[in-house]
Amino acid sequence: MDFSGTNWTVHLTISGTRRASVRFAHMNSGKLVDRSQFPGSDAIDRTWAWGDSRGAGVRVCVIDSGVTPDHPEVAPLEGAFTVERVAADGSPAEYRLVPDTEGDAAGHGTACAAIIRRVAPEAALTSVRMLGPGLGGDGNALLAALRWAVAERFHVINLSLSSRKADYKAALHEIADEAYFNRVAIVAAAHNSPVRSFPWTFPSVISVGSHESEDTERIEVSADPPVEFFAAGVKISVPWTDGSSSLLSGNSFATPHVSGFVARILGKHPNLPVGEIKHVLAALSDNFMEISDPGEGARI
Repeated sequence: MDFSGTNWTVHLTISGTRRASVRFAHMNSGKLVDRSQFPGSDAIDRTWAWGDSRGAGVRVCVIDSGVTPDHPEVAPLEGAFTVERVAADGSPAEYRLVPDTEGDAAGHGTACAAIIRRVAPEAALTSVRMLGPGLGGDGNALLAALRWAVAERFHVINLSLSSRKADYKAALHEIADEAYFNRVAIVAAAHNSPVRSFPWTFPSVISVGSHESEDTERIEVSADPPVEFFAAGVKISVPWTDGSSSLLSGNSFATPHVSGFVARILGKHPNLPVGEIKHVLAALSDNFMEISDPGEGARI
């Protein structure tokens, strides 16, 4: 299911244990990509991109429903914050970041953080809670969380949610551009439905959809933007706050895989700008086809 609110959308599908086809928007159905569309990628492989990097030295901010700080699949956290709304009589409400003592309000943030920890176990994780128990949120809280994370110069921001409200588009675009120019990689989930939402549709962020492969190390590149990359997002085993685990599907869970890959890359190449990180991810993609001769057609 998709959890949808007034200002935001979290991209989540719950799957049972029975084998079934899971389809939602912004998934790759196995489409191959002509390598000539991504020139200069042959010299980049996974040894060059990250080698034995486990994300050490890379700070990742998870903006979500919070994270259970002592969860064995996540701990330790470098920090935990929440967005507080302050309303003064006769004045517009203000939003500020304060220390979080409540942890995960819904389970979604812990699930995303655990995936990042699996992929880049030595990355430093910080939680920012701006979603509530029903995965409801406020667009202004999202703006405040993103502004804070960019100002703090986190290397990676995982954003497994988006806003469909056009009122927030300009402000989100401005923040995303500021992040891009300051080498802060916002990794944002594409919507599970065929709708326009933000900020994943902005070229200054790294946008992520899902593929159906069980290989959690598989990366696929898209030849049809705005979604740019696909990662494992179907029937992913994730921990929940009550100590259980669930098989969940959605771009929410593909996104932290890519955040983990970016943390690995920056662990080895700490000065790469966001544009070059995209180039590396494209070069590492597993869905290229080789064209040996234009007259012969595709050779897989």
